[in-house]
Amino acid sequence: MRGMISAIIRTQCNADVSECASGLDALKVLPRHTFDLIVTDINMPDINGLELIQFLRSNSAYAAIPLIIVSTESSPKDRQKGLSLGADDYIVKPFDPHQLGETINNRLKT
Repeated sequence: MRGMISAIIRTQCNADVSECASGLDALKVLPRHTFDLIVTDINMPDINGLELIQFLRSNSAYAAIPLIIVSTESSPKDRQKGLSLGADDYIVKPFDPHQLGETINNRLKT
């Protein structure tokens, strides 16, 4: 899934991508690069996506980076939780690749 999302971003958004296998990996990569957008899942090993979002939104270095959740968690409660923590968009798997590309392009323009 991570590879497919990366391919969508590369082809539809013409953007460079850094992939991380877990929330902990993301925390290790974040200080080494500048990011224009972050896409995360909720269900990840080590540090889940909600914990990652809380960290990002509470840290001034990352608080303004647009953040999109792509997850199988599809209940209104899950969606509300992700958005209330600071995600800008919430996309449920399975998703339309064009929808994801459009959502990312819209966030990169703002």
